[in-house]
Amino acid sequence: MHAAFLTVALLAGCLLAVQASVNLQLNSAVGTPYGASTIQLGLATGLLTVLAVGVGAFGALGRLPDAEVWQLLGGLASPLYITSGILLFPRLGALAAVGLFVTGQMFASLALDLFGWFDLEQKDLNAGIVLGAAAVVAGIVVIINGQKASAGSAAPKVSGAARLGWLALGIVAGAVLPVQGAINAELKAELDAPIAVAVISFAVATFAIAVVLLVLYATHRTPRPRVVTLTKIPWWGWLGGACAAAYVTGTFLLIPEIGAAVTIALTVTGQQVTSALIDHRGLFRLPRRKLTAPRLAGLALLVAGSLTIQLV
Repeated sequence: MHAAFLTVALLAGCLLAVQASVNLQLNSAVGTPYGASTIQLGLATGLLTVLAVGVGAFGALGRLPDAEVWQLLGGLASPLYITSGILLFPRLGALAAVGLFVTGQMFASLALDLFGWFDLEQKDLNAGIVLGAAAVVAGIVVIINGQKASAGSAAPKVSGAARLGWLALGIVAGAVLPVQGAINAELKAELDAPIAVAVISFAVATFAIAVVLLVLYATHRTPRPRVVTLTKIPWWGWLGGACAAAYVTGTFLLIPEIGAAVTIALTVTGQQVTSALIDHRGLFRLPRRKLTAPRLAGLALLVAGSLTIQLV
């Protein structure tokens, strides 16, 4: 396994944690998470389109009629994940939210490998997978149980009933990411142009979340997005689109090379460590949540579980 693959996967995970954190600045300015997601995904689509034109990959879009309809739908995962991050980070904290994402990612990636879905090489169940999966579950349970005591006064309160819903949302939002990577890898095999595949993925994502925004606004379930306040966003508040584009492109390139479980094991390790730092230091204007002994133990279990699945 090439060291370059390992490095790219770890960095992609770090970027994913940063993306979810900085997107909160867009949400604060726009006034609705659906509007913030639309802007962020639109920026990513524009960035990738310019890149595709620059490297001469835009012509690959002419081969779209050869692709199956379902191969165009990988982008639907991005608005769910991005919007979930905006909703969950201030309520649960970066480490707890990413822990939920990790749990969904790990089990979805294991299913892809064990059943060989989307033409991936089928792998056998072994002791490393069982032990690693158990460690991941134990880690997120420890983090969730210990996060209340570490929450700062600025963190919003979450009731018991609502909390279950937020927890479920985090797991589902994480689970769709490996599926997105596998679908985009299939589309890459058809188009043979990674940047063009990324453009399609984000164009679909932008269209989907824009439709959701319009429907919710028309039914008075979300306020009208604010535009005049966008000038108040710090420079790093605009980095979410670039982080998302790098992660999505990186994962669908890596999954055919090193497998879904290994790719996700490495990316979630980067996510976990970066989110722990963001929480502990209160970076990106998030509520500061100290890395207490239980939360540190949960983080260690998550990392150990991810690496066990990869190495054993």
